[in-house]
Amino acid sequence: MRPVLLIGHDDWETFGVAPGTLEEDGVPWIGFLSHTGRPLPDLSEISGLVIYGGVMNVDMTDEYPFLEAERQHVRAAVDAGIPYLGICLGGQMLARALDHAVYSAGVREIGFNALHPTAEAAGDPLFSVFGDGDPVFHWHEDTFDLPEGATLLATGDEVRTQAFRYGERAWGTQFHFEVDRAEIDLWLKTAGDDEVRAWGKTSEEIRAEAERLIDDHEARARSLFRRFWKLVRGSS
Repeated sequence: MRPVLLIGHDDWETFGVAPGTLEEDGVPWIGFLSHTGRPLPDLSEISGLVIYGGVMNVDMTDEYPFLEAERQHVRAAVDAGIPYLGICLGGQMLARALDHAVYSAGVREIGFNALHPTAEAAGDPLFSVFGDGDPVFHWHEDTFDLPEGATLLATGDEVRTQAFRYGERAWGTQFHFEVDRAEIDLWLKTAGDDEVRAWGKTSEEIRAEAERLIDDHEARARSLFRRFWKLVRGSS
């Protein structure tokens, strides 16, 4: 089996709970950081693609030139039927690769907020793991409209488009379903208390939310990833 490619955009990317599920399921994988400037692995070398979040906007290609190559990679993967899962920036990347604008949401979402799956999510291979009101972790300020032909899978109270599927093998989310307790703490320390407070909550408030909610959050993430690895196996 060809490996799954996990793409991050920051030096502190840990890929959340995904590596553990990959190793437990015996799925080979490659961790890749786009901002290092290395060329992306050819699509013929991988069986699935997961793109994570980042501090940048998807259209900041002058400052982050790797974003343009990554966007083309995503579109080529979708056209080739390679299973794709985009998280936050990765979800925005999927929308942008499908020729949809990514723009300011007018609100900053940070911490745990309620998710509202649509009726279509109940039959979705991945996002049926979520029930109405399940808390998911956010850290974003951009959004996008639903691409033509896509299926809306979840909405939020502050930002409407939270998850969607395009075709049968490509998914995008606004929220960070992948994070575990350690990654949230790392992000908070990296950002610093003043930066976190500028987003509308304190680090202490977010840690308190995580203490209450992270166990179920991680369990849903592991289930979703395992469903995706199963789909990848069936497609390779």
